[in-house]
Amino acid sequence: MGLFEDLKELGVNVDEGLERLGGNQALYERLLGSFLKTMDTHHVEPDFDTGDLTEAIEKTHAIKGTSGNLSITPVYEAYTEIVALLRADQPEQAKEVLEKILPVQEKIIECIKSYSE
Repeated sequence: MGLFEDLKELGVNVDEGLERLGGNQALYERLLGSFLKTMDTHHVEPDFDTGDLTEAIEKTHAIKGTSGNLSITPVYEAYTEIVALLRADQPEQAKEVLEKILPVQEKIIECIKSYSE
């Protein structure tokens, strides 16, 4: 199997992402690298008890946008929910959603990295 097939196995809607990019597979792969950079620079801690959720909202919104553009569906859906919960001042519920997506997110990241090395 290749990168796209492996990502599909993890719930990524590669076909939709490619459609957004006019079918340009090389561009999609390059943007997957941008997704990795976003994930590296926007660490969202599962502890939202700091009181000021502004930074957490900004980071989760950035991840939501990047994953949505590439149709990394599991990550996009989770971070959409996390952003909404944080904006509604429900950090405990957001933390639960984050903790559920982290293992899936890590598998997707590792999959992308395994083909980019």
